Amino acid sequence: MLNRETSGITLPGTAQGARTDPATRFGAPLDPRNNSLNFIRLILALMVLFAHSFFIVGAGTGPGFKGENLGGWAVAGFFGISGYLITGSRFNNRLGTFLVHRIARIVPAFLVCLVAMAAIFAPIAYYIQHSSLHGFFQTPTTPANSIFANMFLKISTYDIAGTPAGVPYPGAWNGSLWTLYFEFLCYLLVAFLGTFAIVKKTPWPMVAAFILSVLVWANLQKIDPYIQNNLDFNLLARLVPFFLGGAVVKVFSKRIGLSWQGAAVAAVLAAASILGLEGFGNQLAAPFLAYVLLWISTWLPSPKLVLKNDVSYGAYIYAFPVQQLLAVFGAYHWGVWWFTLAALLATMPLAIASWLLVEQPIMRSVRRRS
Repeated sequence: MLNRETSGITLPGTAQGARTDPATRFGAPLDPRNNSLNFIRLILALMVLFAHSFFIVGAGTGPGFKGENLGGWAVAGFFGISGYLITGSRFNNRLGTFLVHRIARIVPAFLVCLVAMAAIFAPIAYYIQHSSLHGFFQTPTTPANSIFANMFLKISTYDIAGTPAGVPYPGAWNGSLWTLYFEFLCYLLVAFLGTFAIVKKTPWPMVAAFILSVLVWANLQKIDPYIQNNLDFNLLARLVPFFLGGAVVKVFSKRIGLSWQGAAVAAVLAAASILGLEGFGNQLAAPFLAYVLLWISTWLPSPKLVLKNDVSYGAYIYAFPVQQLLAVFGAYHWGVWWFTLAALLATMPLAIASWLLVEQPIMRSVRRRS
């Protein structure tokens, strides 16, 4: 979903007595041109697709662990990787350039998806439901309103013209898009933190921000009465630690590189936190989970096409409406596994089209101008 950016490290001399760079001793830095992050993010997007299949076919919430289903853990992985990459982007760009890049990366494809749902997916479902398109443009949630109401990333309407209906999970065309609003809020948080020179000079302010975010989540029940149990605040408090966990890994990346020894330690610490701490252990484990994913990206083979083409964002935003349209045609009767396979085959062409026709051209244009 995001650009691959990292900081290079100059290797010191090898003469006897020469000072050894910590990143050399503890692992290599992430190579921005030789990693499988695109592939990992695609896998995470398909994990979300699989998790949503259970809801959409009416088979419950699917597999889960420690309060999160498979999709929730995939989103946590997304946010951790994003935290690492976006922090690097902020440190390497001025505020204006950073914001333009982030908007260009996330918003245009999002808007095209909104239009596609209103102009293609919803009319098909409405016609199947009513045997005509009569009244389609005068429903309580009109197609135009569904676009306008959601165009600033915060999803306020999930149905379009009363569709989808007659399915196990009615009234929602896209149950994935809600996370984008909170991801962009995380971008703004890092944009703000990056305005302070000390945040770039030492890792401890970012560590403090991460610890504060975990404390907020751990004490949410005490905070809720003061914010009237605001759902947006609750969701943000749940996701920010995962994002800042990736940011913590980034600010330490010049001191501690990626290695199998580090990944083993991180995995143990993540397991101890998740299994041993109720309520906030998942969030506290965020830096360790992000480190493990980043380390995996240094050795996991990636298909060459995916290495150069990041179709994960398109897969993420189009999977749910594709699944719902399949459900409208009755495919939910096929069961989770066959339904997931059909959704995967139908989603990937849209994801590829989104990358080739919208995301990549716009990002190239923006970079050229910046």
